[in-house]
Amino acid sequence: MKDRQLTLRDFLEIYDHITKEGTKLDGVYQYSGIKAWHDFDGYTCWLGYKDLTITLLFHGRFSIEYDNKVTLESFHKIADDFTKK
Repeated sequence: MKDRQLTLRDFLEIYDHITKEGTKLDGVYQYSGIKAWHDFDGYTCWLGYKDLTITLLFHGRFSIEYDNKVTLESFHKIADDFTKK
């Protein structure tokens, strides 16, 4: 990633791309190693990659949880491809 932080808009763009282009299995979409899913009413969405989980909340908040910094860096590299302008 080129010295920029991902924003909520970036995460939503990634989520949209994965749900449109990915394969759906048991309610979870998967594309390029990233998974995307949501709760029953769509108010909370998640992105998952290895040990990383991003929670996207309805009111514009999000949280990022991961075990290994390398996973976060790898996710940023993949995400950068989705969010190139």
